[in-house]
Amino acid sequence: MEESRMIAYNTLYDIEVRGQYSNIALGKSLRESSLSDAERGLATEIVYGVVENRYFLEYVIKNFSSIKLSKISPSVKLILKIGIYQILMLDGVKDFAAVNESVELCKKISKKSSGFVNAILRNVARNKDSIKRPSRADGVVEYFSVEYSYEPWIIEKWLKRYGVDFLEDMLKANAQRPELYVRTNTLRISRESLVEELRKTGIECSECDVVPEAILIGGMKNIESNELFRRGCFFIQDISSMLIGHVASPVKGMRVLDVCSAPGGKTTHIATLMENTGEVTARDVHKHKLRLINDNAKRLGLTNIKTQLQDALILDKESIGSFDIVLADVPCSGFGIIRRKPEIKYKQKSEVECLPQLQKAILENASRYVKKGGLLIYSTCTIEDEENIEIIRAFIEESDDYKLESIEGIDVDRKSQESGYIQTYPNVHGMDGFFIAKLRKVR
Repeated sequence: MEESRMIAYNTLYDIEVRGQYSNIALGKSLRESSLSDAERGLATEIVYGVVENRYFLEYVIKNFSSIKLSKISPSVKLILKIGIYQILMLDGVKDFAAVNESVELCKKISKKSSGFVNAILRNVARNKDSIKRPSRADGVVEYFSVEYSYEPWIIEKWLKRYGVDFLEDMLKANAQRPELYVRTNTLRISRESLVEELRKTGIECSECDVVPEAILIGGMKNIESNELFRRGCFFIQDISSMLIGHVASPVKGMRVLDVCSAPGGKTTHIATLMENTGEVTARDVHKHKLRLINDNAKRLGLTNIKTQLQDALILDKESIGSFDIVLADVPCSGFGIIRRKPEIKYKQKSEVECLPQLQKAILENASRYVKKGGLLIYSTCTIEDEENIEIIRAFIEESDDYKLESIEGIDVDRKSQESGYIQTYPNVHGMDGFFIAKLRKVR
């Protein structure tokens, strides 16, 4: 398992030092490796475990190290966190193995620090049953920040908005590993047949009531090498993201525009709901992301998707009033998908403060492309009101052209749906935190 830990270390370095997203960094590392399923499982467990528990692991280091945390190099700090995570939180690894493998890893990366790592980890292993964790008496913000590993400013903000009980429920939900859902490509296969085919290959799966194409998957490894995936029978997508296609509810022959489309989950879903007719224009500001959309469309057998390199912040005058449906799935803080990208917990306030201005500008441009009588769909993968409902309310106040319209055909939260929007939470709805608003252009 030595190679697993080296891959875990390299991936964590990419995440913590180079700022990459965990799913992208880990996916790349695993694709380039020759690890067995068991080794891939260990590397994945270590990567996500260390990222999810970053502040708690650093809290433990501070309690056992005579050297200030700020004085320990990023590499050595990472090795310590990898070792401590295995000792305190990974039942399948013996303490001596966690210590020895971490020391060997350190010898390859920073040999002079191997003695320091050995001493800290052995001390943690000896005293793991008596490690004092923060208590609520130390302050609720500090308790939640360390216990669940979040930036304190996020905890403070959510405490004011949600209160202690709801917040703790949400933090617990965010700490759970997310369930894996796939969306049936109904152009290739029915959901019932796909479930049957997946089960034949030994994959646990079941139909999901919330979305008619959704299947809950268990025990699938190396999805991209799965024959049904290669044949374009399904697309990996959470049910909250699938809801957007059904809110838009396109029909055959429509012209649809997705102004921020990568990696193409919502684009390909809408194109499929249109039964491969009409035209779905998928735009993004990055060429490599457009290639990803094209690759997904080809795998799924979709020929009604056209990709365009276009910045959503720049008004395309030629597209004004040209589309039946326009989707603005705007860049956001991502606080609704922490289960999938736990590094989001460590965002600084400065990283998200400018987002509402950006979102409002994209929404304003997107609204110009809708035909009279057409639909404008606004969505994010966050739970922040200032990025969601507040954006929509301000937009409607400034424009007489649009009205929120009741969302039919799905059943997630009837009260808010009747008002024209949906806000999901992991602890309430059992899915990613998403916001979706449905606006009709009335004049």
